Amino acid sequence: MTEKEKMLSGQLYNALDPDLIKELNETKDVLHQYNLLMPTNLEERRRMLIELLGHVGDDKVFINQPFYCDYGKHISVGKRFFANFNFTVLDEARVTIGDDCFIGPNVGIYTACHSTDPVARNTRQEWALPVTIGDNVWIGGNVVILPGVTIGDNVTIGAGSVVTDDIPSNVIAVGNPCRVIKKL
Repeated sequence: MTEKEKMLSGQLYNALDPDLIKELNETKDVLHQYNLLMPTNLEERRRMLIELLGHVGDDKVFINQPFYCDYGKHISVGKRFFANFNFTVLDEARVTIGDDCFIGPNVGIYTACHSTDPVARNTRQEWALPVTIGDNVWIGGNVVILPGVTIGDNVTIGAGSVVTDDIPSNVIAVGNPCRVIKKL
């Protein structure tokens, strides 16, 4: 298996693999161009998002600049997706976001995992776990979503939350760690 195949399958992989580094740098170049576009150049912004992301649900997808990700192609967003400023996605694993989702400013979605043992961590071996977000979800500002999390449909995640575990459908959840406070 290649290091990328290992990465996408959740196995340990070498994060310093030259092919992965090349792909990361190519994505950074595209993001740099995207983030420098005039905000009113909506047509070019949409075109670049379609080129960058793995799947874009429709032409109503909108991501405010600046936007950051690692690979881009591992991100799928549904119809009428909106993300505000400083949306950051570390997409070493797949990130799937449903229809009609709203992402507040300064939100981070992280799929990469590192050992807590410093010796093992310094080998640059890591693994990644996918993140899935359902339809009709609102993620408040400054939320962090950790590797392996699934958020159901019709959910609101309160601002500043750290989502460490799955969140079921039809709830409001807040806090660090994020927990359900209300069923809808």
